[in-house]
Amino acid sequence: MAAASHVKGRSEAFFSPGLFGSALTRSAILWPERDALVSLAQGGQYSWADLEREAEHLAKGLLALGLASGDRVALWALNCAEWIIAQFATAKAGMILVTINPAYRVTEFRYAMQAAGCTGIIVGPAFKSSDFAGMLLEVAPELALHERSRKLPNLQVAIGFGIPALPGIANWDEVRAIGRASSRQALDRSEAAMDELQPVNIQFTSGTTGQPKGVTLSHRNILQNGWFTAQALGLTETDRLCLPVPLYHCFGMVTGVLACVTTGAAIVLPGEAFDPYATLVALENERCTAVYGVPTMYLAMLESSEFAQRDLRALRTGIMAGSLCPPPLMRNVMERMHVADLAICYGMTEAPVSFQTSPRHTIDQRMETVGTVQPNIEVKLVSDSGETVPLGTPGEICVRGYNTMAGYWNDRDATAGALDTAGWMHTGDLGTLDNDGFLRIVGRIKGMVIRGGENLYPKEIEDFLRRHPDILDVHVFGVSDDTFGEELCARVSLRADCPEDADALRSFCKGRIARHKIPRYIRFVKSFPMTVTGKVQKHEMRRLMEVEFQKA
Repeated sequence: MAAASHVKGRSEAFFSPGLFGSALTRSAILWPERDALVSLAQGGQYSWADLEREAEHLAKGLLALGLASGDRVALWALNCAEWIIAQFATAKAGMILVTINPAYRVTEFRYAMQAAGCTGIIVGPAFKSSDFAGMLLEVAPELALHERSRKLPNLQVAIGFGIPALPGIANWDEVRAIGRASSRQALDRSEAAMDELQPVNIQFTSGTTGQPKGVTLSHRNILQNGWFTAQALGLTETDRLCLPVPLYHCFGMVTGVLACVTTGAAIVLPGEAFDPYATLVALENERCTAVYGVPTMYLAMLESSEFAQRDLRALRTGIMAGSLCPPPLMRNVMERMHVADLAICYGMTEAPVSFQTSPRHTIDQRMETVGTVQPNIEVKLVSDSGETVPLGTPGEICVRGYNTMAGYWNDRDATAGALDTAGWMHTGDLGTLDNDGFLRIVGRIKGMVIRGGENLYPKEIEDFLRRHPDILDVHVFGVSDDTFGEELCARVSLRADCPEDADALRSFCKGRIARHKIPRYIRFVKSFPMTVTGKVQKHEMRRLMEVEFQKA
C-alpha cells in the first residue's frame, strides 16, 4: 500500500521576540546605523534606529488621538516609507492593521471598512485614477463636518500623507509631532498587554460566496512566517531586498518586510507601483542582493530595453511566486538576472508560505515543484471524502500549524468552512506529494483565477455583473495566457432583444470594480454546458474558449 500524502516540517525554534514592535526594537539595537528602508521614488532613507523612532512617534500619536489597542486601522496607499512605518506603528500600539487593496473602488472599499469596523484610516496620495482621500470622503462626507459617518459609523480618525489639506483628515506630520511630544505611558501599557496570538492584520481576500472575507492574522502567524522564509533564503543584515511587489498583501509585507526586520536585511522600494525600468535601476544602483516578483514582473524586466544596460551581478537570491511559474522563465531569471538561488513559494493569505524551494534542491525540483514543507508546519492531501490520499495522487492541500489564520473577521460560518475542528486549513488547491516530500500544484477546487499574481474569484465578479439589467446569467472563469498566466473570460446570456455589446459591458464595470477584475474576454451565448444534474461545467467552457484561441 502506498504511503499517505502527509508531511511535517522539521521542528525549529521560533524567532524571538515574537511581536512586531519588539522585533523592530531588536533590529534598532543590533543594527542601529545600517540601512533598514530605502524608498527611491521618495528619496528617503532610514536606518533601523530611524525606522524604530518613526514608528514609535506615529504609534504614540495614534493613541493620543483616541485610538486604542484592538482598534482596526485601515491603510490605503501604494508602496512607500509611510506604509511600512504605519505597519509597525499600529502593531506597537496593539492595533489591527486592515490593508486595503489600492485597486479597490468605492464599493469594495466601503464593504471592507464596514466589515472590519474600522475606527481609523490612513490614506496616501492619489495614483492615476485612484484618489484614496477622495473616495474616502465620497463614502464618508460627514468627515469634512467633523460628524459621525452614516456609512462608516465606527470611523473616528482619518489621517493623510502626501495629499493636500482636507477638512476632517488629519495631517501625518502633525500626528507624528503629537506623538513625539507625548509620553510613553499609553504605548507601554499597550505593549505590555500584547501576546503573539493577538490579531495584528486583516487582509481582505475575495470569496467564492461573493463578498470578500477578512483574513485575520496574528503576530505569530506572519512574523514567524517572515522569519522562516528569510532563513530558507539565507538573508542576513548584509542583504538588500528589492520589493517591487505590493505591500498590501502577504508577498510584500510578510515574506518581504517581516523577513527583513527579523534578519536586518535592507528593504529597497523601487517605486509606488511596479515599473520594470525603475526596478532595474534600483537593482543596479542599490546593489540589491535579492528581489521578489510575480512571473509577469520578471518577464517585464527581462524584456525591457534597459535590461542589457544594467549590472545585476550583485543579485544572488529572490522569490518568484503569486502565480504559476513557467520553467523557461525561471531559468532565464536564474541565468540572465544572476538570481542563482531563486526560490519558489506556495501559500495563501489564510496560510502564508507553507512550501518553499531551496538552493540545495536540484534544478528540476526547483522548476517543477513548489519545494518542501516549511518548519513547524504540517500538510496533508485529502480526497473529496476527507481521506488522506496516497503519495502521487491528487488531493486537496490542507495546512495546519503556526501560519494558519485565526479565522475570518466576524464570520464564523466562513471560518468553519475553511478551518476544520482539527485545525486544518482547507486551501481549495489540488496537489500531489512525491516520495521526497516535494509538492506539485495541479489545480484548484475553488475555481480561483490567478492573473499576474492577483487572486480573482469568479463568484464575486459574477455577482457584480448580474446587476446589469440586460444580463440574464453569466459565468466567469480563467483561460490560459502567456503573459499573465491566466486571463478572465465571461460567458454571458442576455435577456431577449438586448444588444450584444462587450465594450458597453466593460464600461459598466469601469470605476465600479477593480480594473483587473474586468473580464478581458466576453462571449455572448444562449446556454451553458451543464452536467446531467444541472451543474454548470466551467472546465468545459474553458476548453471551448481555448479551442477558439487555437483556431484564431
